[in-house]
Amino acid sequence: MAARSTGSGTISFGLVSIPIKLFTATSPQNVSFNQLHKKCGSRLKQQLICPVDNEVVPRTDIVKGYEYTKERYVQFSDEELKKLEAERTDRLDIVEFVPADTVDFIYIEKTVYLGPDKGGDRAYKLLSEAMTRMGRVAVGRYGTRGKEQLVLLRPYKGGLVMHHVFYADEVRSFDDVDRPGEVEFKPVEAELADKLIEQLSSDAFKPDQYHDEYRDRVLAAVEQKAAGQEISVAPEAPQAQIIDLFEALKRSLSAEKEKPEGGDAKPEVKKAGPKRDSKKKEAAG
Repeated sequence: MAARSTGSGTISFGLVSIPIKLFTATSPQNVSFNQLHKKCGSRLKQQLICPVDNEVVPRTDIVKGYEYTKERYVQFSDEELKKLEAERTDRLDIVEFVPADTVDFIYIEKTVYLGPDKGGDRAYKLLSEAMTRMGRVAVGRYGTRGKEQLVLLRPYKGGLVMHHVFYADEVRSFDDVDRPGEVEFKPVEAELADKLIEQLSSDAFKPDQYHDEYRDRVLAAVEQKAAGQEISVAPEAPQAQIIDLFEALKRSLSAEKEKPEGGDAKPEVKKAGPKRDSKKKEAAG
């Protein structure tokens, strides 16, 4: 089934314009819960209450405010904020091309697939292949919904993807994090560390072999609760605290060798039977 486009736009650089379509690249599958009234089980509704007047405020009486100093706000009407918005062009203006290996992953916020729109196949393909050949990614500004978003355009599997990226002042410096200075290791410690990494190494990252185990447990519990069953989860084994690095590396290597194929056991799910049946079984035993 072909993907459905979420929008359209134009890649623009120099005198070149390439019509494009946008497609969702990622879709988080997190489990979420609603807040219910414990007494009757109905879903709760949120209300906005003014703590000064102690009254519920309807949406028609709400204005936006920016806190410029503590407890002091500058108010904006919807009309004033609309005037501050950038032009809604849906145009991706490429500002520069940079070597792909100079891009730090920490700046990437989210990803959108780009496909060619009507009449743009040839130019789209030419740009993708040229960027691949030269090892470049494009830095650009994407104007949409009244805001300018800093983006990276990257060749990907014969096509193009667009990464929304954080501005520099939105990324905290790693220099603010305390890190160890020079540390000397014994040759045997370095050798054990290398062996452990080698033992856990694979040829490539295969994301399809990983899944959200918490989500699986929650959804399984939902099915059981809906069917009126008791939920039982096997307790996790306590983890031993190992202070000595050399001993920790040895134990890690030994644990990997002894680990059975198939990974960790899944949580045990027990079906609750009537209490009188279990008593009869105990008496029979």
